[in-house]
Amino acid sequence: MTVIVELTIPSEGFELGRILSVGGAGRVTLETMVPLGGRPIPFVRVKHDTRDKFTRRVRKHAAVSEIRPLSTHNDEVLYALDWDPSEDAFFRMMLDGDIALLEASGSVDRWGFELRFPSHETLSEFQESYLEKNIDVTIQRIYNPTKPDSGPWYGLTPPQRETLVYAVENGYYSLPRGISTKDLGDRFDISDQAVTERLRRGITTLVSNTVLELEDEP
Repeated sequence: MTVIVELTIPSEGFELGRILSVGGAGRVTLETMVPLGGRPIPFVRVKHDTRDKFTRRVRKHAAVSEIRPLSTHNDEVLYALDWDPSEDAFFRMMLDGDIALLEASGSVDRWGFELRFPSHETLSEFQESYLEKNIDVTIQRIYNPTKPDSGPWYGLTPPQRETLVYAVENGYYSLPRGISTKDLGDRFDISDQAVTERLRRGITTLVSNTVLELEDEP
């Protein structure tokens, strides 16, 4: 049975956090991780006012091959990061344990993650691993999204739920389509690619925590 975990980790506590460090009040949002060429490519969003210093700092990191701007929407830029994750023990634990990244964002000091574990056993192994590696992880909340008293919306985050509801109510899934991803992006002040990723993650979470869970029941 899947488990949703909300946790925080210092930005200096893992390799990607050090790579994506932002100064001042800046904030980085990790949109998704796409497996390309045998390694995960992070897609991250950064505010305009921090992007120049951010990209200069990222390119200087030894683990980074390249950081490429993909799209711009209002005051944010979406980047793809080509890097070597072999030195990042925290992300290696996620990849090796088949742990799904639902949400992640970080500041100069700390990152917050929402992760979906395939089972309680996987979560226990993950906890043993970060304790063994002395990674400073703080668990904020653990819940099973299929239990009525354990968390709302079957594991959907508030932005995922709001976007899915608005998309359905305004005909995004109708034929003909009543609203576009650009319209949704304008509504939520994010890029159309970020909308697509949010809907994809939301639908995956919803199906995993409802239909697939029911199939596993005796």
